[in-house]
Amino acid sequence: MDRHRIPDDLLAAQTAWYVTYEQLVSAQNTGTAGRRRHLLALSRRIAAHPFWDTPAGTPAARVELKELGRRLATDRAGS
Repeated sequence: MDRHRIPDDLLAAQTAWYVTYEQLVSAQNTGTAGRRRHLLALSRRIAAHPFWDTPAGTPAARVELKELGRRLATDRAGS
């Protein structure tokens, strides 16, 4: 999966998105508004990242970003 070089800040934002989403899903109606705002801010940061304007910013790179971010978020939750 190393065909695309995903920028570190973009990967960190995608990983944080998954971590925040899981926190939102498991929240017991406390702090959900803040988590939703954070999730939206991360979504905007990911979607507007300059990487997507480069030749490397292909649909396949988007899939790779999501897979890597999910894996890192899962690893973080397991440790």
